[in-house]
Amino acid sequence: MVNICLVEDEPKVAAFICKGLEEQGYKLKTAKDGAATRALRQGSEFDLFILDVMLPDINGIDLCREIRLTDNNTPILMLTALDQIHNKVSGLKAGADDYLVKPFHFSELLARIEALLRRQTIARSEDHILSFENLKLNTWSSTAERDGKQIALTAKEFSLLELFMRNPNKVLSREYIGEHVWKIDFDTGTNFIDVYVNYLRNKIEKGFGNKLIHTVIGMGYILKSDK
Repeated sequence: MVNICLVEDEPKVAAFICKGLEEQGYKLKTAKDGAATRALRQGSEFDLFILDVMLPDINGIDLCREIRLTDNNTPILMLTALDQIHNKVSGLKAGADDYLVKPFHFSELLARIEALLRRQTIARSEDHILSFENLKLNTWSSTAERDGKQIALTAKEFSLLELFMRNPNKVLSREYIGEHVWKIDFDTGTNFIDVYVNYLRNKIEKGFGNKLIHTVIGMGYILKSDK
């Protein structure tokens, strides 16, 4: 049975979601704020988190970021009444996997949950050790190393590196990266993808000699050896 943690402080919304999902065979535990969520996480394992953005004691985006400090893998779906692109970007950059704006139809919520769980199942069944040159990525333990030295990555840096390592020697456009790592259409007016690529470069290249991630002017980025 799939266990879902629902963090929602509006009783009517929480009851609506719980009733619908339980009728679909899901098991839910609910929390009204960040403190209650932390207590639930100490005693339970979850397959999915559904987080409201507006909570009494913490912003849902900050709670998402807090969960990602110790859990890189469990899908997180954000719920919010804020239908603005910068709010969506903030949630996704904090580690959320998807974003749903209130009010929503239950059928859309269910479809998004099923998609996230399906993606998680596929990810678990894939080869979990990725290698390129002297760089290794373990998708089960969410660890990276080069020349045997551990590299500390944030959740999004890890996802970005995984995308490159699953597509070696291929030019990845900013649009492609935005869609597959942040699940959003890339806004040409922002440079956050370039910023994250530079963060990642510094971590996997500094002190190791040859470059691995190269810029292809006007097209995007490519993971390749410069030997």
